[in-house]
Amino acid sequence: MDTKQALGPNAGVHAEHEVPLPLVHDKVRRPIGYRVDFIVENCLIVEVKCVEKLLAVHKAQLLWYLRLSGLKLGLLLTFNVPLGVACVLSV
Repeated sequence: MDTKQALGPNAGVHAEHEVPLPLVHDKVRRPIGYRVDFIVENCLIVEVKCVEKLLAVHKAQLLWYLRLSGLKLGLLLTFNVPLGVACVLSV
């Protein structure tokens, strides 16, 4: 049984896809400077990559998104490699 069958089509989890974040630099503000892959339950940012190796720049991108959004928890996922998961906490 897959997850959709087990939990139903509306499992009660709120997720937004391609969420715009503003770009703010000095006094210049652009309403859409970045796009977050997913925000889940307004508390978790999920960034999805398809790279051979997670690099520091990927983690830095997620940390930047956390900082801009005010959220504290991020999950970085990559496909194409074993154990392609990194959890990032911002305090």
